[in-house]
Amino acid sequence: MRGKFSIGGITRLALLVLLALPWHGYAQELKPWSGGPTPALALRDVDGKTVSLADYRGKVLLVNFWATWCGPCREEMPSLERLQAQLAGKPFAIVAVDIGESESKVADFLERIKVGLKVLFDKDTGTARRWKVRVLPATFVIGPRGEVRYSQVGEAQWDSPAMVSAIRRLMPGVD
Repeated sequence: MRGKFSIGGITRLALLVLLALPWHGYAQELKPWSGGPTPALALRDVDGKTVSLADYRGKVLLVNFWATWCGPCREEMPSLERLQAQLAGKPFAIVAVDIGESESKVADFLERIKVGLKVLFDKDTGTARRWKVRVLPATFVIGPRGEVRYSQVGEAQWDSPAMVSAIRRLMPGVD
């Protein structure tokens, strides 16, 4: 006589438990970039102004690809906000690139969560494709000379000591 649980049932149950775990605490190390030259990025912000990577030359720039429908993206936004506040006055900036959504939908979302990040719009998803973004959130840390130094796929706690330390090490003249 078979027991109450079959091996297949236990495997499915274990998989469901793993999928339900909060993964935000696990992705805390930045992966060194090995994807070649920095892809182009020139997108409009909420004011209609075109913003490009060249605008951030001399600073460390965190480029975060996200969408309002992405749960992990929404979960990590407060830590991005705290990171921005923690590094205020330093040669550092964050741009949050929304993928494929309308400006009104994003504006409504940002009003509800009260995040003050610089938001850019990749309405046709062409920039995300050039950056080889396949999973959201996807984040890239750009050095002061405009080269991608690190990448992070999935949610992260951006204001954790490990993340802050890795970002600060890229800043010119900051210890």
